[in-house]
Amino acid sequence: MPRKILVVEDNDMNMQLVEFLLEEGGYDIVKAASGEEALAITREGETAPDLILMDIHLPGMDGLSVVREMKTNERTRRIPILALTAHAMRGDKDRFLEAGCDGYISKPIDVKTFISSIEQYLA
Repeated sequence: MPRKILVVEDNDMNMQLVEFLLEEGGYDIVKAASGEEALAITREGETAPDLILMDIHLPGMDGLSVVREMKTNERTRRIPILALTAHAMRGDKDRFLEAGCDGYISKPIDVKTFISSIEQYLA
């Protein structure tokens, strides 16, 4: 049974690229374009995702706020969450980890290493 990944991304082009790479990698994808939508999906979905890819800059509720909320919820707190962000400045990684992210993948996405980066967190 394929692993399920929730992708939270508001940029259509980024979402299309991530979706293509994950489908090629054999994963099931659930998409959300906002933090609020991601929270609704994880609360109401039949099965929780195996991994969450979280954009940090989202309309409405930002990605780090969503991560903090997910890490306090019994249903989602053990799911690995990777920040998916163009922000890779000094100190950003620590900020992401403090908010509850388990790691991060920087944009632009390196298509050659994207799947192997994700697989580290699904092992």
